[in-house]
Amino acid sequence: MLLHDILAVPAREHPDRVAVVCPDFAGASLTFGQLDGDSAALAAALGARGVSPGGRVAIVAHNRVEYVVALYGVPRSGRVLVPLNPRLHPREWAQQLARSGTELVLADPDLTSGLAEFWDGPVVAFDGPGWEALLDEGRAATSAGAPSDAVDALDAVGSASDADLAWLLFTSGSTGRPKGVRLTHRSLAAGMRTTLACRPVHDDTVFLTPFPLCHVAGAYQVPMHHMRGRPVVIVRKYDPAALPKLVEEHGVTSMSLAPTMIDALLAQDGVARLRGRVRSIGYGASAISPELLARTAEVLGCDLGQGFGSTELCGNAVFLTADDHRDPALLAAAGRPGPGVGLRILDDAWAELPTGTVGEICVRADQVCDGYWEDDDANAAAFRDGWFRTGDLGRLDADGYLFVVDRKKDIVISGGENVSAREVEGVLRGHAGVRDVAVIGVPDARWGERVCAVVVPTDPQDPPSEEALTALCRSRLAGFKVPRVVHFVDELPATGTGKVSKPALRERFAAGL
Repeated sequence: MLLHDILAVPAREHPDRVAVVCPDFAGASLTFGQLDGDSAALAAALGARGVSPGGRVAIVAHNRVEYVVALYGVPRSGRVLVPLNPRLHPREWAQQLARSGTELVLADPDLTSGLAEFWDGPVVAFDGPGWEALLDEGRAATSAGAPSDAVDALDAVGSASDADLAWLLFTSGSTGRPKGVRLTHRSLAAGMRTTLACRPVHDDTVFLTPFPLCHVAGAYQVPMHHMRGRPVVIVRKYDPAALPKLVEEHGVTSMSLAPTMIDALLAQDGVARLRGRVRSIGYGASAISPELLARTAEVLGCDLGQGFGSTELCGNAVFLTADDHRDPALLAAAGRPGPGVGLRILDDAWAELPTGTVGEICVRADQVCDGYWEDDDANAAAFRDGWFRTGDLGRLDADGYLFVVDRKKDIVISGGENVSAREVEGVLRGHAGVRDVAVIGVPDARWGERVCAVVVPTDPQDPPSEEALTALCRSRLAGFKVPRVVHFVDELPATGTGKVSKPALRERFAAGL
C-alpha cells in the first residue's frame, strides 16, 4: 500500500465527510474528497516545479490542514516529505535542510523570514498566493481537478514501490543530536495496522491529537484514522483549558496525550464535562505514575491505552490495552507487542537475555524504518538482521509483558554503579509535594557523575525541602541512588511530543558545577 492509497476508499464512498479540521485557523477543514484532490494536485505540481524524482520537500509549519495535504501529496509524487520542527532555531532548520538535500520548502508565513536568514532555496508560503498557485499548477498539469484523473496522470512519476521513502523525520533529539529516520510507505502502513489492531477505531470515532505533525506521534495517527474513514482534529498548540470546548464542538471521542498533557487537563475546571464524551485516551512518550492513572480513571471514566514506540518504529509497537489497565498488577508494564512484532531483550553483543533480565529492548517488524539518513555508524550500531535497538532498557516477564526500566542514555553512572533515572523519578513522584521530576547525571570530580533531581513542586510557594525528598529516597533506594543535589524549577523543558528534554537540563545544571 502506498500512503495516498489510504484516501481512495473514503474519498470515493464519503467524499463530503470531514477528513481533517484545525480549529486554530478559523475552523479550516477539508473533506476526504478535497484532501484527495489537493494531495493529487500537490503531487503533480512538484513535478511541474522541477523537484527531482525522489527529491526532498521540507515543511516548516505548525499543525494546519495544508500540512495534512503535504503528508499525502509529497510522497504521492514520488518525492520525500521532510517535516521540520517549527520550534527549532532557523539555523537548525538550515542544518537539517542541508543534511537532507532539500529542494523546496513549504512554510507557515510567520516562519519564512527566519528561514530566509539561513536558506536561499525556493519557499512556498501557506496562506498566500504561492500555495494556491502551486495547487493550480498541479490541477492544470493533470488537465482536470478530479482525483481519479490526477492519479492516472501521476502513474509515470509516482512511487513505484511501497519500499520507497515517504517521509524523512528527524528524531526529537531528547538524548542527543537528531537523526534523520527513513520511513517508507510499507513501514508506515505496517505501523498503522499494528496500532489499529491494539487500539481500535470505531465507526463513530472522532480523534483529536495535539502532537505536532513534525513528530511521528502526530503524523502517523492522521492517516491511521483515515484508514477507517474517520475525521481527525488537529490543534496548533496544546491548550488544556480549551480542550473541553473543542471536544464538545467537534464531537471528539478519543485523544492521544502525553502524561504531562493529561496532568494539565485534569487541573482544568471544565474537565468533568469530558466524562461520557471522551471514551478513550491513548498515552505514551514518557512514564506515567499510578497516581495519575488513578486520577484519570476517576475523573474521566474512560478507557486508557499505553503505547511504546519511536520514530524508527513508525509509531507504537507495544501496547498496554484498556483491559490490561483494569489489572493493577500490570500498570507498571508497557504492554505486549502488537501483531507481527518481534520483541527481544539483548545484551551489547546482540545476544538474547533470559526472561526477567534487564537489557536493551529490540524490535523486529515490518514497521521498522529503513535506517538512518546517510549515517553509516548509527545504522551499524542500531540495525542488524532486521532487528532494531531502541536505546531503551527493559525486561520481559513470563507472560510476555514488557517493563521499561529506562533510556539507556539516562542511566547515571556514579562511582561505577548504574542508577536508573526512571527508578529514582518514580520514588520522588510519590511525594505529595512533587508535581513532576526529572533525574539526570551531572559531572562530579570524584564519582564521575552525581545524581541530580530537577523538581517541579506541586505548590511553588511551599516546595518540599531537599532533606524530605532525599529522606524519601533513602527509605526506598540504595544509598548510591539517592540524589546528591535537588533543583526546583517552574517547569521542565519538553520536546514537541511531551518528552522531557534531558540534554537541556544537563546543559543548564552541569554548567553551574
